[in-house]
Amino acid sequence: MLLELACIVEGDGDVEAVPVAIRKIAQEIDPGLALKIHPLRVPRTKLVKPDELERSVELAARRAGRSGAILIVLDSDDDCPATLGPELLARARKVRSDLPISVVLAKREFEAWFLASARSLRGLRGLSPDLESPPDPESIRGTKEWLTARMTTGRPYTETLDQSALAASLDLRQARTAPSFDKFFRDVVAIIEGLAGPGLDSFS
Repeated sequence: MLLELACIVEGDGDVEAVPVAIRKIAQEIDPGLALKIHPLRVPRTKLVKPDELERSVELAARRAGRSGAILIVLDSDDDCPATLGPELLARARKVRSDLPISVVLAKREFEAWFLASARSLRGLRGLSPDLESPPDPESIRGTKEWLTARMTTGRPYTETLDQSALAASLDLRQARTAPSFDKFFRDVVAIIEGLAGPGLDSFS
């Protein structure tokens, strides 16, 4: 059985990194899962405008098909995820109530999830071999700059070069200490279990 998931993201790096993170979680559930992910990039500034999210959800629904699902993953930036997330979810479900839809806002930035799992990323992509997580990764504004400051190769962290590779290597348990990644993890599990049906063992 092929599970289809359309994923709305905002950045060029997210187009690859978010599917990589989804597949990493799916492998934890069942290494044999056949999962097809359809990424759709829409700039955040456009997505939050009236009617733009709705258009994107319709397009994502066509890509996912009648038996698929939609996952929207954005940075919260300076917005409160607990406020903006439910607002976007309500708008999305109003358009396509026939499909499972989830919205996850990475608190501040996607890269906060890398900060939470810093130990598992030691030495990768030029990062310091003694990398440690900051006390509260999701409180940091400027996580890309934080990563750049800890690169030993003299080059900056770059989304299109580094984001998907680090997403593939992060430790899920460490990353789940960041509440917004924990929500991402739980939402992905719920979507996959919902699409796969009762034949899939429950996972948490």
